[in-house]
Amino acid sequence: MRSSPAPVGPGPVFTIGRAVLRPLLRLRFRPRISGAEHVPDRGPVLLASNHLSGIDTILIPSFSPRKVQFLAKASLFSSRLGGWFFRSIGAVPVHREASSAAQAALDAGREVLAAGNVFAVFPEGSRSRDGRLYRGRGGAAWLALETGAAVVPVGLVGTNRALRDPATGRVPRMEVRFGAPLDLADLGALPRGRARREATERIMAAIAALTGQELADDHAAGGRGA
Repeated sequence: MRSSPAPVGPGPVFTIGRAVLRPLLRLRFRPRISGAEHVPDRGPVLLASNHLSGIDTILIPSFSPRKVQFLAKASLFSSRLGGWFFRSIGAVPVHREASSAAQAALDAGREVLAAGNVFAVFPEGSRSRDGRLYRGRGGAAWLALETGAAVVPVGLVGTNRALRDPATGRVPRMEVRFGAPLDLADLGALPRGRARREATERIMAAIAALTGQELADDHAAGGRGA
């Protein structure tokens, strides 16, 4: 597996970028933000969200009360300017070779959380193209159980503008809903595999409760990683 530099927390570029993006996003999409008080003020936090659109990775860090770090393809860091920019916003480079990408993502996330920061993941592993909530993969649960980070479910609504309400034909208003942190403390006594499965089920159930999405019986196509 190729190793990456230790993650660097978001710097001033993140702060400035968020200050610029927030009013623009509010003007363009009028998103509703709820439950931000559920994100702990300090300590490691794992945000586990559904995934509907590319804008999800902009909305969550823009409206989270704390700075958020995401994974980004290592190729984005290849130029001097790109490397400076993505590291300045706290993006974490990960090499996506098929044999090592998933573990590299988990290792990078663990380092972010070990530093007491906020790390966001999409447990489905890939975008939902039809609006349903797909089965979660075990990466988010692994991170939570390995690090003891607070797990805050996030429900995104209306971020895929191609998906319309079948009853009205309209695109639902964008919403970012932060849920109450999940209690996974009782899973410590279980065998590791069973604990991960149970944690994954709790995470996905919490996301479903926030979004009201129809549940799919299988994994999202092409999904991989956390």
